[in-house]
Amino acid sequence: MSILGRFAVAGLTALLGATAPGPSPPPPQPPPQLDDAEVQRAVDQLDGVVRAAMKRTGTPGVAVAVVHDGKVIHLKGYGVRKAGDKAAVDADTVFQLASVSKPIASTVVSGAVGTDGWDKPVAPHVPDFRLKDPWVTSHVTAADLFAHRSGLPDHAGDLLEDLGYDRAYILSHLRYEPLTPFRASYAYTNFGLTAAAQAVADEKGVPWEKLAADTLYKPAGMDSTSSRFEDYAKAANRAWGHVRTADGTWKAQYVRDPDAQSPAGGVSSSARDMAVWLRLQLANGKLDGKQIIDADALQRTHWPQSVANPPHAPAGRTGFYGLGWNVSYDDEGRLRLSHTGAFALGAHTNVTMLPGEKLGIVVLTNTSPVGVADAVALDFFDIAQHGKVSRDWIPLVDALYQQEADADRSKTDYAHPPSDAPAAKDPGTYAGTYHSDYYGRAEVVAGADGTLTLRLGPKPQSYRLTHYSGDTFSFQTAGENAVGRTGVTFAPDGKSFKVEYLDKEGLGTFTRGDGTSGRR
Repeated sequence: MSILGRFAVAGLTALLGATAPGPSPPPPQPPPQLDDAEVQRAVDQLDGVVRAAMKRTGTPGVAVAVVHDGKVIHLKGYGVRKAGDKAAVDADTVFQLASVSKPIASTVVSGAVGTDGWDKPVAPHVPDFRLKDPWVTSHVTAADLFAHRSGLPDHAGDLLEDLGYDRAYILSHLRYEPLTPFRASYAYTNFGLTAAAQAVADEKGVPWEKLAADTLYKPAGMDSTSSRFEDYAKAANRAWGHVRTADGTWKAQYVRDPDAQSPAGGVSSSARDMAVWLRLQLANGKLDGKQIIDADALQRTHWPQSVANPPHAPAGRTGFYGLGWNVSYDDEGRLRLSHTGAFALGAHTNVTMLPGEKLGIVVLTNTSPVGVADAVALDFFDIAQHGKVSRDWIPLVDALYQQEADADRSKTDYAHPPSDAPAAKDPGTYAGTYHSDYYGRAEVVAGADGTLTLRLGPKPQSYRLTHYSGDTFSFQTAGENAVGRTGVTFAPDGKSFKVEYLDKEGLGTFTRGDGTSGRR
């Protein structure tokens, strides 16, 4: 998977906190609180922190909001919405939030169903949703799926989204994914969380996007916030997503449509609106004296639900996941809630809160992750708590993203076939229609010039196959979860082929035939 495959959507800030030295349990005495002067000290240095990070990484645009004790004490945009253009980022510029959508989704669910709704089974409300184990299907709840403890494997369904499948198809095909022990294992899944949110919306009889607007965005006055991609795409004041080119510059090359996983990654918002949401979170669901979200239901989202990062040393700290939140404790024993979001195609965001201090920050950026959103938030809390930055966060954070990206690449160098590689068979031998119960229809097309093209997905995406050795070919992957070149190996009898990067869970084999016989 891409750099977004794990760290960006799994919450890097919590991982860093979980691996820092310190005692595991909170101390028995309440920690000393930050005073107004300490918070203001961090705010006073924010401009310099942000601009230094932008200069260092070349990030075109950033927006930041800080809330303390019910007030917005910093709200500002930096840089430009699109590299090469003059339009400036301001407090109302709309950014894609990526996985910072998850704590927003848990806010919506809390408002829609209250405390009891978190424990209702999901399956009765989502057509065709089921998991591989019937008992798990009948028992899995919204809380299980928001806490990533359903047993679904890491990022189940994401590759279906890359191939162009919609939400209904993906949720109905999670049944093919292998399961780890229910409620006893943690694996981050966008579409598990999406299934839970969809169940709540279906029970209410409205689309998720409308439920989110009616439950949270409209009552809170978050007028620039939406769970629909089309609203982001048509916004006059929006930040464009950027990816880094080979020469190191940033280019607005892709536009990521996350509607299929809208509850998990499809929200777009501005720094101004996110400041409103931070105020609501830090005031137990209230805004200006009005209870917008049930306080008890919202508080439950902040409780540890799953062990996301076990301690890796005797003095290590455990990292938890709540309901849409990373949950950890700092060196003073203070509860810290956070979430990172990112698209490899051009977004990186962070929200971090110390509820006991009534203090929170949100950082929005318009590039694929290079550490800026996380580092700005970490620097801010370092300065507030210690008077200075504790370490150089950007290279540490960026290295972790790069490490994950490299880990998912093939170990085979398909760009350099062996000199003594056996020849391929005649192209017509491989041509034909194939099928996978999970990935659907595939077609291998032989061109008149002897080339082979693999076509995948509902609106077929075409990938030119390059011969590597014998019956093995390769193609360049594309999309949010691209991993560079991946292998395609045909069986000697020509009756099937396996796509390497689609086979992580053993689901990447396609067999000859269109798969329609006997299917619904």
